Amino acid sequence: MSETGAGLSAEDTKLLTLARATRARVAADEGAAVRDRDGRTYAAATVDLPSLRLSALQVCVAMAVASGSRGLEAAVVLTEEPALRAADVEVVRELAGHDVVLHRADPRGAVQDTLRT
Repeated sequence: MSETGAGLSAEDTKLLTLARATRARVAADEGAAVRDRDGRTYAAATVDLPSLRLSALQVCVAMAVASGSRGLEAAVVLTEEPALRAADVEVVRELAGHDVVLHRADPRGAVQDTLRT
């Protein structure tokens, strides 16, 4: 466990900040942010409707794909889950491939673990 943003690159700290702000703005269960290979960032919150449920990270990846992104460099998800969901890791891998940094942080923004997909 680390302090908010401690040990992250400046660009990954920006993702953490975007994820926190998005989660707080809509009072969602999760917030996430990704950076694509062109340096563009996308931030989203959980979608929890009766007919549609998406994790915040799934929404970010969908936004990147819809914008024409061909891959990701890094991703951050703020969640109370004790570990990254397999579905979230897989959606990042599908777009980004292997060796993409994926940080899981608690809702306060303290990084709990980091995975390279």
